[in-house]
Amino acid sequence: MDHQFQLPGSYKKWTYGLIAVGLVALLYGVFRFQPWIHSHHGSHVDATRFWAVLLQNSTFFLLVVNAAMFFICVTTMAMAGWVVAFRRVSEAISSVVPILGILTFVILMAIVFGSRTDIYHWLDKEAVANDPILKGKSGFLSVPFFTIWSFCTIFLWWFLGKKMRSMSLESDKQGNMDYETGKKWVWKNTVWASLYSVVFTLTVASTIPWLWIMSIDAHWYSTMFSWYTFASTFVSGMSLIALFVIYLKNRGQLEYVTDEHLHDLGKFMFAFSVFWTYLWFSQYMLIWYSNQPEETKYFIERIGTATKPGPYKAIFFFNLILNFLCPLLILMKKGAKRNWTLVTVMAVLIIFGHWIDFFQMVMPGTVHGHYSLGFFEFGIAALFVGLIMWGTGRYLSKHSLLAKNHPFLKESMIHHT
Repeated sequence: MDHQFQLPGSYKKWTYGLIAVGLVALLYGVFRFQPWIHSHHGSHVDATRFWAVLLQNSTFFLLVVNAAMFFICVTTMAMAGWVVAFRRVSEAISSVVPILGILTFVILMAIVFGSRTDIYHWLDKEAVANDPILKGKSGFLSVPFFTIWSFCTIFLWWFLGKKMRSMSLESDKQGNMDYETGKKWVWKNTVWASLYSVVFTLTVASTIPWLWIMSIDAHWYSTMFSWYTFASTFVSGMSLIALFVIYLKNRGQLEYVTDEHLHDLGKFMFAFSVFWTYLWFSQYMLIWYSNQPEETKYFIERIGTATKPGPYKAIFFFNLILNFLCPLLILMKKGAKRNWTLVTVMAVLIIFGHWIDFFQMVMPGTVHGHYSLGFFEFGIAALFVGLIMWGTGRYLSKHSLLAKNHPFLKESMIHHT
């Protein structure tokens, strides 16, 4: 069987084409929007738009590729053997974390050390001194804490993820494992997966969404925001894994992947779409029903009031259609989750839908009503998609597509759901 992936010419063309479009969009933004100019009270909204779009795309796509390693770790701790047949796909996607991590960190530092108060209002020292709410949060909404915690987070994602991938690749060289060797190897993987999951919980499931995204609206907070962000990026990560699995399967590789594996990936896409909706509704309903001005402000900026619709109202509810109604109605049936074409369409739709979700998280608190969805926004998204394709394809072409000596390989081969 063929367990080595050779990058086809069409894959390379799409990869470099998307990167080229993204670089053109970036240059267009630099010369057209003049991002070095500071915006005060909407005086130069284009410069704000430039940094807001970079922030939206970098954080979204970094969290999406990082979700692939979280998937490996939770299934490792659960001793789930069914994922072994396509484990290398998840590893390949997670290998992009250091690339996007560096880009995200550079963008965040440019915003913070460039004193972009139009993005993070808490960077304005005078405003913090005169605002009891901002002053009360200054312990963690500060340049030193933001910088150190962001660096440590990205570093730990990279380090622990690299350790998990290296242990997987080492098993290829070890040969067949006997019972005792396999037992020790699985335990070692479980320990490192547990460490990664703890870090993931302390960052993605709590602090990082607060710092990177929620602090755009520093007067507002939601106790569900981090879980909401996690659900959004995890279901996108599962969709991305499904896309690469289907692509490789269509090329006659991943021979041990069957409809059973696709069915389970479809279950994750369906289940976490419903979980995201539960968090979406809970956050929206509890804040809107309580009718407290300091909390409802977040939604008023997006959907407006009964007498004055907000500029993001269409996007806000379009987001719900893409991320809830479509997955619910289409992926509910068993047959749909086993239809390779249908899962492909839904995976693309889910990733796009949650990209839109991040768009409406970031833009209202930065450019307010002066937003657009044009060449620059989609071009920057194309740049990050191209980088993910480049990094993932590079990993897949360098290593075996199958973890040949994994103790659970047979379980994955005979998997039946």
